[in-house]
Amino acid sequence: MMSGWSPSQEAKVGAAEKWISSQSQAAGSSSGNNSPPSSKPSSPCHSLFPSLPPLSNINGNSGCFPVVGGSIEKLYEAYNELHCLAQELEKGFDAPAILVVGHQTDGKSALIEALMGFQFNHVGGGTKTRRPITLHMKYNATAQQPICYLISEDNPPQEQGKSLEDIQEYIEAENMRLEQEACQFSVKEIIIKIDYKYCPNLTIIDTPGLIAAAPGRKNRVLQSQARAVEALVRSKMQHKEYIILCLEDCSDWSNATTRRVVMQVDPEMSRTVIVSTKLDTRIPQFGRSPDVELFLRPPASVLDGSILGETPFFTSVPSGRVGTNRDAVYRSNDQFKEAVALRESQDVAALEEKLGRPLLKGECARIGISKLKCFLEELLQRRYMDNVPLIVPLLDKESRNIKRKLRQIIHELGNLDEAKLKEKGRLFRDSFLAKLSLLLKGTVVAPPERFETLQDERVHGGAFLGPDGVQISYKLMPNGGMRLYGGAQYHRAMAEFRFVVGSIKCPSISREEIINACGVEDIHDGTNYFRTACVIAVAKARDTFEPFLHQLGFRLSHILRRLLPITLYLLQKDGEYLSGHDVFVRRVTTAFYSFAEATEQSCREKCMEDLTSTTRYVTWSLHNKDLAVGSSANGNKQDIKPRSETKSNQAFISTEVAGVNQTAETRLVDLLESTLWNRRLAPSSEQIVNALVAQIFQGIRDHFLTSAELKFNCFFLMPVVDKFPALLREDLEAAFEDDLDNAFDVANARRALEQQKRDLEIELRRIERLKEKFEAIHLDLGGYQSSSGKDIANQITMLNIHDRI
Repeated sequence: MMSGWSPSQEAKVGAAEKWISSQSQAAGSSSGNNSPPSSKPSSPCHSLFPSLPPLSNINGNSGCFPVVGGSIEKLYEAYNELHCLAQELEKGFDAPAILVVGHQTDGKSALIEALMGFQFNHVGGGTKTRRPITLHMKYNATAQQPICYLISEDNPPQEQGKSLEDIQEYIEAENMRLEQEACQFSVKEIIIKIDYKYCPNLTIIDTPGLIAAAPGRKNRVLQSQARAVEALVRSKMQHKEYIILCLEDCSDWSNATTRRVVMQVDPEMSRTVIVSTKLDTRIPQFGRSPDVELFLRPPASVLDGSILGETPFFTSVPSGRVGTNRDAVYRSNDQFKEAVALRESQDVAALEEKLGRPLLKGECARIGISKLKCFLEELLQRRYMDNVPLIVPLLDKESRNIKRKLRQIIHELGNLDEAKLKEKGRLFRDSFLAKLSLLLKGTVVAPPERFETLQDERVHGGAFLGPDGVQISYKLMPNGGMRLYGGAQYHRAMAEFRFVVGSIKCPSISREEIINACGVEDIHDGTNYFRTACVIAVAKARDTFEPFLHQLGFRLSHILRRLLPITLYLLQKDGEYLSGHDVFVRRVTTAFYSFAEATEQSCREKCMEDLTSTTRYVTWSLHNKDLAVGSSANGNKQDIKPRSETKSNQAFISTEVAGVNQTAETRLVDLLESTLWNRRLAPSSEQIVNALVAQIFQGIRDHFLTSAELKFNCFFLMPVVDKFPALLREDLEAAFEDDLDNAFDVANARRALEQQKRDLEIELRRIERLKEKFEAIHLDLGGYQSSSGKDIANQITMLNIHDRI
């Protein structure tokens, strides 16, 4: 009996050996190949099953998944083409792949190089990758050196044979180009195909290294880059087809540096493989064997057991580069490969020494690059096989969508005549105006990304700021936390304007301002505090309220401009958009923006005229309404005093009238001396001026607030409803009559539609060709799985995975 296997497992493997032998003989007889067995290197997984023949002898493949004939080669090629197609055309489906995620110092590039079997990219600190790099690796026993192809960004893409140096230069050039741009990272992948005798059959996507930026204002640039990289990596992890290879460089599993980012997308870590890198530097740090046990088998409370493989993998990559220069450590990739294998055996020996016991079989299956490579290859091949039946319907659906788009373009090409263009333009115009009116009246069909909270609105449209520069909290405003657009957003902005302006108090007045405002009259040198109060009040009011007019105009213009993209979205959603005629759509867009700008400017000028008239001449009837009402009420109260009280007052007045007459003249002289004749500002005079200024300021404020709201409603909002439609119709009809070709740019529209037609035809041919490949693979796998060997093949794979775990 084989060591560690149960009798049932041994029986299954024996049956599998007989089935594989028969399939191998059948494949050889059908091809007429009577040559002796190949001398290609055996599978790296074969050592785990010594009684099984190498899979490379069956199908020329070094992988761990048994597939008869050459279908595994076709499977890899089809999935590689599917991934290129999905990335280039941004389709909603993709091929299974290994997505490597880690921080810049986690040894990510070194791990990928060890998996490939040769050194490829620069390794070191800093940002070495600004675009994801997709590596389609394929085992090729005859390739003594890596054979590399760079997939061009043409349509359709071409395979360009490149040397490793050429590809490194291309990656460096892309990094330098992106470094000069505002967004220093790009989500578009660099796709490379590699054939090599040491390569596994894997598709690996190398993402830019996550950045742990230090806090503080001086590190703002690095913090911005860290956010950009994390957003890019998260967008890649969103693909459900990807297996996430999460790299951690730590001795304590409670420190979830990379897992923190991964679990934002895969909280259960059900499609995540965790790898602890730099094991050779970690082992000497453990002082006790229980610490090593805890590190190799972390408890479920620290590391969730739902991760792929149940426990982490542990890898080490020897330092040193391959080359012929003096600093190179390895002269060839073969030496590098041997050093990786030696490092793996040394790690196992060091762990056994720390533990004081031999490693268990399940523990050995987690140590080293070769074990990780085999596990990933098995896992990815299993995903490939399972996804084949799902890919064919997806490609068929995509093919139908492309054919539908082609029919639409052919129909649009047939409609490029004068009468039909005019009819389409008028229909688009009417639909555009109807959607615009609907947004102002109120609707709930706009896309959520077009909504704005009050905070967003202030950022993009400006905030209402008083003289103190402080804006009120959005929580104080009704619907301040809601995301609004259209008429509802306009009403909220106007309500905030009323609240902010209506709560403004008269600015404080200094004694110097009062003295300077007194000046000298043209007929005497006395002081006129009524004039002083008017001068101060109108100056304060003009300086305070004029900025609010500009703020209100800019805010409402922003709200109005936002209606255009929402309107176009609704037209596209309802199938009423005029596709293929961008010039005509731009004409409508330009007309709308120009009208909004001109209307806002005209309305603001009307408000400025009103503010100027209010602050140029003080009309006391605007400012003493409350006083008049109060004095009238007080007078009425005095008129209804009881007769007894009146008589007593008359008696009192008669006894005091003599004294009053004697002192009245003296008091009048004192009053004039303290106010009109004396420039030393007395407290009573200062109080009088302050009260008058506050009263005048309040009257101007109330009049300004009412007038501005009324004018913006009448001369800004209403013209959009009743004036813009007529102007747009007039402008478009004039364009139809004067120069229809320029209105629609028929020549460019025809060229654009024909180019779209050619692109769609190329895309359709690629989709159909790829669909045929997957249909053929599906038929091959269907016949293979319907045979008696289906259960045995599945059991072999499960035994492989179970034995590794």
